[in-house]
Amino acid sequence: MPPLMIFAAGRGTRMAPLTDRMPKPMIPVAGQTLLDRALDMARKTDASRIVVNIHHLGDQIRDRLAGTDVLISDESDALLETGGGLRKALPLLGAEVVATLNPDVVWAGPNPLVQLAGAWDGKRMDALLSLVPVARARGRVGGGDFSMDPQGRLIRRGDLIYGGAQIIRTDRLAEIKEESFSINRLWDLLIADGRAFGLIHPGGWCDVGRPDCIPLAEEMLAAG
Repeated sequence: MPPLMIFAAGRGTRMAPLTDRMPKPMIPVAGQTLLDRALDMARKTDASRIVVNIHHLGDQIRDRLAGTDVLISDESDALLETGGGLRKALPLLGAEVVATLNPDVVWAGPNPLVQLAGAWDGKRMDALLSLVPVARARGRVGGGDFSMDPQGRLIRRGDLIYGGAQIIRTDRLAEIKEESFSINRLWDLLIADGRAFGLIHPGGWCDVGRPDCIPLAEEMLAAG
């Protein structure tokens, strides 16, 4: 498993008023914070290192990680979004191929990071994204992001959504001139070259981007 980054720097505006006093990754779901759930998933792999970025109320995350081996990429001065944040963290990650994980979703079933690592083929892939069918996506508002061709290559638009876990090659981040930008910019480059692939997660999935999604996630977890 390559080095892994957990994206924890967002403002969490959709989670207000909970995020008025805590960063979104510190919100508890079924007695465990979203950040701790993400860290548990990461530690069940053989990732060589784990990096977490911080911005909004980042000192709370820094305090939570004190004394652990998790590295911190500090974006306190400027929020860089997912693409810019990943590029800033590259010196800490120390590798061209990395995994990333969004902590604001809850998964049930197999660990998606383990699945991705087992399916990764660096000879033909520059990205492998964990995908969830819209029909099985709890808490999701809106349609899908992708479909796949018969070989599993990503196509924009369809009934599959990005689940929040991926393995991706980062060298082409250097082609993007903006400081702050979405990881979608990198995906578009890789999709155009036929180097971005998808893997469907077979278990449960819940977006925890709004307060009303918390009971949905807890219900899913309680159901096993």
